[in-house]
Amino acid sequence: MPSKSPQLDELRVVLVAARNPLNIGAAARAISNFGFSRLRVVNPYAVAFREAQSAVGAEKLLKNAQEFASVGEAVADCTLVVGTTAIGNRSPRHPVYVLSTAASKIRQRLRSSPVALLFGSEKWGLSNEDLSYCHCLLHIPTSKEHRSMNVAQAVAVCLYEIARRAGPRGSAEKVQRAASDRTERLTATLLEALQESGYINPRSEATAEEKLRRLVRRLNLEAADAEVLLGMVHKILWKLRQGKG
Repeated sequence: MPSKSPQLDELRVVLVAARNPLNIGAAARAISNFGFSRLRVVNPYAVAFREAQSAVGAEKLLKNAQEFASVGEAVADCTLVVGTTAIGNRSPRHPVYVLSTAASKIRQRLRSSPVALLFGSEKWGLSNEDLSYCHCLLHIPTSKEHRSMNVAQAVAVCLYEIARRAGPRGSAEKVQRAASDRTERLTATLLEALQESGYINPRSEATAEEKLRRLVRRLNLEAADAEVLLGMVHKILWKLRQGKG
């Protein structure tokens, strides 16, 4: 494997609702093994995960893991959010790429901005709400008889594939993509405008929000375009509220 590339520091490995401290520790060890350094956890099931003995050689990385209350907060600074899935009986609502293809897309984006790679809990995986924050999904090809993988193993396999062809910065995208916190701001403002206009049925508001979040992320907006669109929607929302005044 090549020496550590600076772009690897731009990857945020995000474990969502992980239940087993040993898995979190083993994931931290895999992150360190392949030259990455950033671990984020969302609502970990066990508060004592920082003491996991499975993080051999990665104790500092585990100690410095950042905790978040929601996926939205954990991926706020990222311009690309990739969720992992075993697919199973699900009907994905996102583009789904096999690991090799997804790794190539992740490496390309890492050359210019932060990327989040999400892993769900050992029992349930990522929820539909978690997935609504993703731009696309990654699938590790496994046998049909045993599709799911241990979360720490999945982390190791994914990071190996991303790291093995990582190189120095260069050939970055010429445009800056909108970070997740900006697209989430746009999503929230659009949702307010749709609520004010009466387009959204209050009984289906949660589902509508997930659909809208996925739609906004599919647009893959440039940072400048996101600002312009946000300004437009703010103006529309203001007019809607003026009309009711």
